[in-house]
Amino acid sequence: MATLNWIGKEAVVNHHRKVPYRLLKADPSLSVGEDGGLASGNLLVQGDNLEALKALLPYYGGKVKCIYIDPPYNTGNEEWVYNDNVNSPQIRAWLEGTLESRKVDADDLSRHDKWLCMMYPRLMLLRDFLCEDGALFVSIDDNEVAFLRLLLDEVLGSSNFVAEMIWEGAFKNDARQIGVNHEYVLVYAKNRALLPREWAVPKEGVEPVLREVDRLRAIHGEDYDSASADLAGWFRAMKATPSFGLRRFRFIDARGAYKEDDPTAPGGRRFQLINPHTGTVIPLRPNRGWAFDQNEFEERVKQGRISFVNDKSIMLRTYLHETDKVTPQSVFYQPTRSASERLGRILDSGEFEYPKDEVILQRFIDMATDPGAIVMDSFAGSGTTGHAVLAMNKADGGNRKFICIEMDETICKTITRERITRVIEGYHPGGDRKKERVEGLGGGFRYVTLGPTLFDEHGRFRSGEDKVTFGQLAAHIFFTQTGEPLPKQVNGKRSPLIGTFRGTAYYLLYNGILGDRSVSGGNVLTRETLAMLPKHTLADGSPGPRVVFGEACRLSDATLRREGIEFRQIPYQVEVG
Repeated sequence: MATLNWIGKEAVVNHHRKVPYRLLKADPSLSVGEDGGLASGNLLVQGDNLEALKALLPYYGGKVKCIYIDPPYNTGNEEWVYNDNVNSPQIRAWLEGTLESRKVDADDLSRHDKWLCMMYPRLMLLRDFLCEDGALFVSIDDNEVAFLRLLLDEVLGSSNFVAEMIWEGAFKNDARQIGVNHEYVLVYAKNRALLPREWAVPKEGVEPVLREVDRLRAIHGEDYDSASADLAGWFRAMKATPSFGLRRFRFIDARGAYKEDDPTAPGGRRFQLINPHTGTVIPLRPNRGWAFDQNEFEERVKQGRISFVNDKSIMLRTYLHETDKVTPQSVFYQPTRSASERLGRILDSGEFEYPKDEVILQRFIDMATDPGAIVMDSFAGSGTTGHAVLAMNKADGGNRKFICIEMDETICKTITRERITRVIEGYHPGGDRKKERVEGLGGGFRYVTLGPTLFDEHGRFRSGEDKVTFGQLAAHIFFTQTGEPLPKQVNGKRSPLIGTFRGTAYYLLYNGILGDRSVSGGNVLTRETLAMLPKHTLADGSPGPRVVFGEACRLSDATLRREGIEFRQIPYQVEVG
C-alpha cells in the first residue's frame, strides 16, 4: 500500500506519546451554568490543542461519538505558526526566530511538511478519543485535501473511509482560470463496520408542511377533499421555499399528508393481482411488475394505503411523516456568508473571518450521533461546534455534550466563550435591544485551562499550590495501564480501588485515601492497609489479581505472591508520558 512521507515525519510519529500530561483547571468566573457548568457536562478548554487532548484523554478516551475539526487550510495566507516541541534538528530549526518570522506563509517552501507534522500527532490522539462506532469529520480545501486523505488513511485506515463530501459555498472574486466555490469534508470512521447501516437527516421543508397539515385537519375535520385542495393551494404559494419540493405530498387523509406512487416497477413481481373488493384482476402494464404480493397488497388495502382510481387502476399512498428522513448526499450547498452574518448578529461584530456554519454542523451531528453522545472539536475557533450541539439538543430533546478546544486565549474568551454563552442565555441580534430577543438554547459549560504538567522536572508529582489530586493521579494511572478512562466511583465514594479491567483490579494509595495521611497509615502498603483494601474476586469466586500503586511497600515478596498483588511505587513506576 502506498504511504505518505514528508520532512519531519520520523520525528513526529511517536510525538503524541511523548506529550506530557497536564493538569486541568476549571475557571468558575468564566464558566456558565449550574455548579460552575459542571452539571452540563460541556467543556470549553483554552490551551494548545495537542496538550489539551493529552490532558483530556484519561477522562474521555474511547467515549467520543463524533469529532468535527476545521484545521488551518494552509493556504499561505493564514500565517499560522508551527510550534510543537519536538526533539529533532530539522524541527528545532523551524522553531528558531521570532514568532513573526516563524509564521507559515505562501513563501515557506516547507509549509506542507510543517502542516503534516502539526496534524499527525493531533489526529493520532483524536483517533484514541473515538468510540468504536464513532466518526471523524474534517473540513479542508484544495491546498491540503490530497495530503490529508493519505494521512487519514494512515491514521484510521483506508477501509474506514466513509466519504469525501463537497461543500458548495460562495464564488471567490480572486478566481483566475477556474472559479473555485467549494471545499471538502472528509469523513472517516473508527471502525466503519460498526457504523449504522444508514445515516439519515431530516428532509428540508418537512416541518412547515406537517404544521400546515395539522392546521388544515383542525379546520376541515374528516373533510379530506377540502383539506387536500387547500394543501395544494398552500404548496403553490410556497414556490420559493424548500417545502415546495415536497408538493407531491398534496393529499390528506386520517393518517396524514401523502403522495400517490405507481405500485409497479420494471423487474417487479409478475402475477395476477386480485382486487379484494370486486374479485377482478387488476391489469398489469407490459414490462412491469408489482411492488408487493397479494397478501401484502391486501394488508395495505386494510390499512388504507391503496387508492383505487377505478376498477382497473390503483396507486400506492406514501406518507410524508414516514419518509421525512433522507440519506445525506456527498454534495451540498450552503452559502458561506450566511454563517458570518448569523455570527455577526450573535456577537455584534464581524471580527471572526470565515466561521463554520452551525446549520451544517448540526446536520453532521444529527447524522452521526445519538441523543446522549459526546461531540469534540479541537480547533474550536468561533465555537460553531458547541453552538451546533446545543441547537441539536434543543431540536430533539437530546443531552449531547461538547468538548471544544481553542488555543488562542483572546479568541477563546472574547469570541468562542462569548458566542456559546449568548446562544445559551439568549441575545438581542446585533446587540440592538430594540430588536426581538432570541431565546437561549439552555445548558452550560465549564471553562478550563491547562495547568502545569502532572510531573515536575524531577519526575515527581506536583506539590504545593499545584498539588496533584487523588482523582487526577487515579485517572492518569488507570488510563496508562488499561487504555480506558477511569470508571465512575460507585455511589461517588472515594476508594483506593480505582477500577478493574480484564479481571485485574487497580488500587491507588495516595493523598490519604484511607483517611490517614501518615506514612504508616495510608500511602504505604502494610499489613494494616492491605486489610483495608476492598476485596477483588473473579466470576467463579476466586481471588483476582491486584495491582497496587503506593509510595512504598512493607510486605515481603512471598506475601505479595500469596495475596496476588503486584506492587508499583509512585511516582517512579508511573508512566510519565
